[in-house]
Amino acid sequence: MMANQEKIRIMCVDDHAIVREGLSAIISAQPDLTVIAEAGSGEEAIELYRQHRPDIVLMDLRLKGASGLDATIAIRREFPRARIIMLTTYDGDEDIYRALDAGAQGYLLKDTLRKELIEVIRAVHAGQRRVPPAVAAKLAEHLPRMPLSAREIEILKLVAQGLRNKEVGGMLGIAEDTVKVHVKNIFDKLNVNDRTQAVTVALQRGIIHLN
Repeated sequence: MMANQEKIRIMCVDDHAIVREGLSAIISAQPDLTVIAEAGSGEEAIELYRQHRPDIVLMDLRLKGASGLDATIAIRREFPRARIIMLTTYDGDEDIYRALDAGAQGYLLKDTLRKELIEVIRAVHAGQRRVPPAVAAKLAEHLPRMPLSAREIEILKLVAQGLRNKEVGGMLGIAEDTVKVHVKNIFDKLNVNDRTQAVTVALQRGIIHLN
């Protein structure tokens, strides 16, 4: 058994206690890994990172309050060398891109095998960036990447609520014709022909989420 200070120190972040407990059990069974903190929200994750400075953070993407993405950005801004692995049920390519853009060094789905989880923790701790083949394939499906702008995402979220162009314009304080231009750009970028297709594809790819 390795001395505790020599172990890879891990913080688990998930808003479900049972998930945190399961991760702790898997990690604690390894002689070179130990869980030193658990957080149930993005805000708590940021505060506990400051207190404990873990070697690795396992971060859920969707959390109540500040999201895992928000927490990752905040932690990496304050601690640029922080090593964070996203562990989530969301496999849309935009979710993955956003996490990697925010500085995550790994992206794992929650149905990941125990062996792969442990391997990725060790690899990221060693300075590698790890995206499993299934996740990499998801990214490759949508290359070259044509990300929607913040305004286009804002409009698409309102379209997903069933609002028409005039209503969207009223909500955002812009002309209906301007909304039409944005909607056309959204269709072009998503390679779709109508609003229903646009919303369906955006949900599948993680561009928007239904709360």
